[in-house]
Amino acid sequence: MRLLNATHALLLRYVMSLVANRHDAEDVLQRASVVMWRRFGTFEPGTDFVAWATTVAFYEVKNFQRVTGRSRLQFDDELMQTLAAERAHQVLRWSPRMEALEVCVAKLDPAQRTLVETIYAQGMDVSEVARRQGRAPQTIYNQLNFIRRALAECVQRRMAAAAS
Repeated sequence: MRLLNATHALLLRYVMSLVANRHDAEDVLQRASVVMWRRFGTFEPGTDFVAWATTVAFYEVKNFQRVTGRSRLQFDDELMQTLAAERAHQVLRWSPRMEALEVCVAKLDPAQRTLVETIYAQGMDVSEVARRQGRAPQTIYNQLNFIRRALAECVQRRMAAAAS
């Protein structure tokens, strides 16, 4: 339980990189966590828990995509495994940066945070967001550019502070 809790955020980022929707990723990770809990006896203490957990999560992602048919692209198993392995490596390498980004996103004002979550986590199209808000799409793009710059600066400050 301690290992699973300690790696939850990392595993969620890994699954999100494969399914691209936060809500789906949370559902997949929940199912993967149940599988990990049931199969914990197959994990060998002293070995790489993250590697084991991302393997379990990978197969849950594949099952999710098969059952829901939500994968926009259909890759053969070998390519999917290669992509998943690269994502696992990237998630491990970017973990401190992602943690900094999460802190910075949390510091956004509620309207900015909602816009970021709507576009990037829920995957809603900018034109749809603009239509719902009664604004021009360019206005939304301008807001996103401003937010991205602010987030990039915040992340750079946090990373520099952590390095010193």
